[in-house]
Amino acid sequence: MLCENCNKRPATVHLTKILNDKKTELHLCEQCAKQSEQIDFETSFSINNFLTSLLDSIQDSPIKVDYIQATKCDYCGMTYGKFKQLGRLGCSKCYSAFREKLITLIKRIQGNERHIGKIPKRAGGSIRIRNEIGELKRKLNEAIKTEAFEKAVVLRDKIRELENHLREEI
Repeated sequence: MLCENCNKRPATVHLTKILNDKKTELHLCEQCAKQSEQIDFETSFSINNFLTSLLDSIQDSPIKVDYIQATKCDYCGMTYGKFKQLGRLGCSKCYSAFREKLITLIKRIQGNERHIGKIPKRAGGSIRIRNEIGELKRKLNEAIKTEAFEKAVVLRDKIRELENHLREEI
């Protein structure tokens, strides 16, 4: 695709703008993009700004804004407002102090409130099974708490099966 402005060089900058439900696309080469007033290259992107903007976008949170602003880490003194400004926590205790709000953010980013991580398929056979057992035990505890005993029996049997499989590997 050639640049829409000069029609000489290949377009390497693709801008899609949606304003009032009207979508406009612009395809420019690097030189024409730098001259364009529609594109601001001076905007700095940081993961901190991205994360804090996600916090701002959570509209249906049951947490009141006043409560969030007043929340403070007892260990390092970091306030939630300062966290939003910096995009990073002050210490490990901040996770507990801001837990309610962070859980919402973590669920949104990862799809789960626990970080499980990735394990290579070839190298992590027993680790994967241990992680699966841990997850099943967590679900078993939830099933017991909610008195879903039929589901708990299925989970218990699956845990035993995986534990036996793990013992055979060792």
